[in-house]
Amino acid sequence: MSAARIEFCSSIDQLEAREWNALTGAAQPFARHEFLAALEHAACVGPGTGWQPRYLALRDAEGLAGAAAAYLKTHSYGEFVFDFGWAQAYERLGRRYYPKLTVATPFTPATGPRLLVRPGLDRSAIAAQLLDALEHDTVAHGVSGVHALFLDEPARAACAAQGWLLRRDCQFHWSNRGYASFEDYLESFTAEKRKKARRERRRVAESGVRFETRFGGELDAPLLERIYGLHRDTFLRHGHEPYLTPAFFAEIARRMPESLMAKLAILGRSVVAVAVFFWWPEVLYGRYWGAAADFHSLHFEACYHQGIEFCIERGIPRFEPGTQGEHKVSRGFEPKLTWSAHFIADRQFRAAIAQYLEREGAAVESYALEVQEHVPYRGRRSTRARA
Repeated sequence: MSAARIEFCSSIDQLEAREWNALTGAAQPFARHEFLAALEHAACVGPGTGWQPRYLALRDAEGLAGAAAAYLKTHSYGEFVFDFGWAQAYERLGRRYYPKLTVATPFTPATGPRLLVRPGLDRSAIAAQLLDALEHDTVAHGVSGVHALFLDEPARAACAAQGWLLRRDCQFHWSNRGYASFEDYLESFTAEKRKKARRERRRVAESGVRFETRFGGELDAPLLERIYGLHRDTFLRHGHEPYLTPAFFAEIARRMPESLMAKLAILGRSVVAVAVFFWWPEVLYGRYWGAAADFHSLHFEACYHQGIEFCIERGIPRFEPGTQGEHKVSRGFEPKLTWSAHFIADRQFRAAIAQYLEREGAAVESYALEVQEHVPYRGRRSTRARA
């Protein structure tokens, strides 16, 4: 590769969409230029949000050679990798933890590419240059550290080679083992778990709720307004304001119609609940949920069973429904380790955090093994959680 130069950009619009999306890894919905742009254009990130875009671009004579979506953060919300304890430790010693730099897709706890590289280039070498640039920028501007979240395997390996601290967590993912139908899938359950799953689905059907699948291009303005209203009202009932805005949903439906999918729960003529997904041929991602009222088992049906059926119908290998929730296990989701990596500028804090992560990592692996004992499948317990 010819001599390269580093740039930090305050908006994704400063980077050409075609070049960004041509980078290896950018086919994943949340890594695409359109998704990141929608967050900016809808004011989900930017001034006043605590997420200030600071995109990293590595250029050579042929254009964009590598990139990373990064944000200068003044808080730790919307990340789903929790470091509030680290911030408190800094404060107790009179030190400043914020701002910090976060390499991630905002509000999106889904494993994916974080260090994007142009096809044909030495992926390891470009990743190392990107990480070097992040470290140097952090030190130069007095930022406490860099936190790269929900790393795919190439990014995890690059961060490990760079000496960043690795952190484990546990989610629950579903794997498609070539099932011909949902009933074929249930046949892999133990008799007791199979009976419970069928009863759960039957309750929803007997309530009169039916489902329709709509893709982004089929979501008109009134339907998008209804979807967002259900999503927001559900957040508010739990005491939280949603991170996303109506403008975000509208732009995503317009610019990424092939990646956005909604499962509408309809009672009579009314949409009473919705589960919003993103997908591509490799993975289905469960992202946003909303309901007008508390319907028995409807959340499980809309967010999990409907998603599994979609994967079976389309031959999608994996389903990531989001963070947390041991209740997913009885519905066929298994523990899966997720990874983040952390560059801590202060050496003393780096050493203390390294010791903490060693203890935490052992506990996470032990937890994943324990949960695996409760999966509903015949003959698939006592299997180590996959990294």
